[in-house]
This record gives sequence, C-alpha cells and structure tokens, in this order.
Amino acid sequence: MKIKTLVSAIALTGATLVAVPSWAADTIKVGVLHSLSGTMAISESALKDTVLMLIKEQNAKGGLLGKQIEPVVVDPASNWPLFAEKARELISKDKVDVIFGSWTSVSRKSVLPVIQELNGLMFYPVQFEGEESSKNIFYTGAAPNQQAIPAVNYLMNDLGVKRFVLAGTDYVYPRTTNKILEAYLKSKGVPAKDIMVNYTPFGQSDWQSIVSQIKKFGSQGIKTAVVSTINGDANVPFYKELANQGISSEDIPVVAFSVGEQELSGLDTKPLVGHLAAWNYFESVDTPENERFIKAWKAYKKDPKAVTNDPMEATYIGFNMWVDAVKKAGTTDVDAVEKAMIGQKFPNLTGGMATMNKNHYLSKPVLIGEIQDDGQFETVWETDSTVPGDSWSDYLPSSKNVIADWTSPINCGHYNTVTKKCSGEN
Repeated sequence: MKIKTLVSAIALTGATLVAVPSWAADTIKVGVLHSLSGTMAISESALKDTVLMLIKEQNAKGGLLGKQIEPVVVDPASNWPLFAEKARELISKDKVDVIFGSWTSVSRKSVLPVIQELNGLMFYPVQFEGEESSKNIFYTGAAPNQQAIPAVNYLMNDLGVKRFVLAGTDYVYPRTTNKILEAYLKSKGVPAKDIMVNYTPFGQSDWQSIVSQIKKFGSQGIKTAVVSTINGDANVPFYKELANQGISSEDIPVVAFSVGEQELSGLDTKPLVGHLAAWNYFESVDTPENERFIKAWKAYKKDPKAVTNDPMEATYIGFNMWVDAVKKAGTTDVDAVEKAMIGQKFPNLTGGMATMNKNHYLSKPVLIGEIQDDGQFETVWETDSTVPGDSWSDYLPSSKNVIADWTSPINCGHYNTVTKKCSGEN
C-alpha cells in the first residue's frame, strides 16, 4: 500500500514540533482549521489538540468505515481572510471530508462562502451571535439564548444589577450579541442611559482609560455589571487592569462569554475571584464522563496541569456526532452526512444528552460559574434541562419571525414564518 508522510499535519505550538505518523493512501481526512499563532492562539491551540486527541482515540477503536482518520492541520494565524484561503486548500487540494475549526465569527464568516461554494462540511465549536444557519455548518457552541440572555437574567434576578456595561472586541460577534442584549434589556425596562457600550480592537493592551470609564459608570449608586464579549489575549490585560484599579467582583461583577479555564491558566486569578462566566460546560462539573475526558486530556498533553474548557466539549460533542452520522450514512459524502446529523444525540460532559436540531444548532445546558482562586469555576446557576439553540433571535425585529429548518419541506436557513418564504441561509 502506498505510504505518504502527512506534512500538512506538522504544526508548531510555541517551539514544540508535533511528531507526525505516516498514513495509508486510503484514509478519511479531517481538516483542522485553528489559529496556532497570533492573538487567538491563546484560545484556539487547545482546540487543535482536542481534535487530534479525538482522532487518535477513534483510530485506536479501528477508525471509521474501516479506514484510519488522517488529520490535516493548518494555521490561519488569526488572519481572517487566511481562514478562507486555508479552507479552500483543505477542501480542494487536501480533499478533506470535514473541517473542525474557527473561533471568532469573523473567521467563520470568512470561511462560509468558500465552504458553501465547494459543498464542504464544517463544525464550529464556539459561542457566537447566531443570526445564521448554513446547510454546510453545524454550530456546536452556544447561541445567545444559550449564554448571553441567561447570563443577563442571572445578573438582574440574582445579583440585582440595573446598569450594564457591554464591553466587546470590535467585530461581528460582540456587535451582534450586544445588539440583541440591548434590545432584550430595553424590553425588560432598562433605560438607554443605564447601558454603556464599548468596543476595542483585537489584541487591545492598554485598558487604563476604559476601565476608568467603567469604574465611573458603576459609581452612581446603582448596581452595575460588565457583560464581556472581549476575545483572545486582550482578556489578560483587561482583567489585570480591573485588579490594578481595585474593581472587585463585589463592586462591579464581570460576566464573560469568552473566558474559560484555558484563558485563566495564564492569569493570577486571586484578584478575579467572584467574577463570572457563562458557558455550557465547566471543567469542575463532577460527572463520570467529564472525569474520563479530563483524564484523557491530561494524558494526551502529558501535563497534569492541562485544563479543559467549553469549546473543547463542543468539539468533543461535534466530533462524536460526526462519527456517528458517518456510520449512519455509511459514507463521508457531505449531503448524506448532513441529513444523518440532524437528530443525532450524544452525552454532554456535564450530564444529559446534547441533541442536534433541524436548524443545525445543539440543545445544551446553560451554566454560570464564579472564578475560583485555582483558575476553575464553581457553578452558581444552571438550567434544569437542555436549551435548544435559537438560530434567529426573538429580540431583533428583522429576525423574530425567522427560523431555520434543514428538513423537508422547508430546507431553508432563513425561512419567514409569516410570509412562508425562504430567503437563503444567512
């Protein structure tokens, strides 16, 4: 059998070269499209390793459809147009059967037209703004109704927050999420004067004046919180500046949507104790499934201090659902796998079952956790059951009558339930 060396799976993480095995010519190829350098490497590098670990485990079970799975790793380097270029290479040149990748919505939006043009298949594992449903993408991260809305409800109902700082990185996810949150807060009676919105570039390092503004906004005698959609390595100096200016979680709590165990591993978390994050998973959740996953991850990384996080669980669920869908379809053909994916169920690491719905979004539990001094989260609130992801927000006038349904007879990502018309995918 012809043997080739998988050069494309050689990736650098820091200065460490990942050893790559030789592969048989007849393999099932999985593209891994995550930033291993640049501002998003702090978050995305762990997802690359998660996919590689899952592939290794599946190959140890005998592979898939009688074949071994071959990873093809590329580094789009936190460069959003490069995501599209690398996705085209993965599908057209490397002939991958599926892609697991992207973190930011701007990178996913960059890939979207390419993957639709070439009829590829991608699993997207990170919380995002919704307002999209593509036949070629399965969204395993949280939609706003599975993260942002429950987080704001917790702040209002449990902590008595009445003023809100919506602080985000300047791109589509924070802007759209905050547009939804502003509409939601106003529907709950929060006046515009009690909502402050601020955006900063990727990699923002100087937070002194912005944190001063937040401190001033929160010093009016009205309970104030920060709702953070700050992404990537900008979180490190942001939290450091909060501590520098003496802002504790009791004064102005921060609830973050993009800060998990991976990001906290690079911080002194003692000044951050009590600040919050909303996710669908925390490493600290005590279940047999999670215990096995954490053990496998630490062994794979050869690091007893390696941490797990929510996008890793979303990758884990998506990968295993894809494996089961391929088995059900008996092929890696994109159209057949897409049909087989809808209705797939797989155990969450936090308990219960994740379900892939007709809109290509998962049903998942929602958890809110407090940062502990060991860099972990203590769950302080969670839903009683799983919450179906809503592809189009009920709080935006342009979306409230729109659904996505990729089954017959609708077969549409943007279907208006009033006019009964389909107008595309996003």
